Amino acid sequence: MNKEVKELYDVILQLSSQEDCENFFADLVTYNELNNMAQRLQAAKLLKEGYTYVQIIEKTGISNTTLSRVSTALKHGKGYKKFLK
Repeated sequence: MNKEVKELYDVILQLSSQEDCENFFADLVTYNELNNMAQRLQAAKLLKEGYTYVQIIEKTGISNTTLSRVSTALKHGKGYKKFLK
């Protein structure tokens, strides 16, 4: 991990409210990038709840390729497992 990414994580860790998050991410990413991140989180939640790929694609509009990446991250990653209840 490079210095810049670590710095980004450090800044994110300083966010203390939803308003802080809204303001920071509005400056950092585009509306579409933010929506894509939210869409992936929603897809991970639905996968965890047992929805099928077809159902998730219909509900979220996520692409099959992106959904496959989310599924792999849910199975083998650390982030979704820790934060999705």
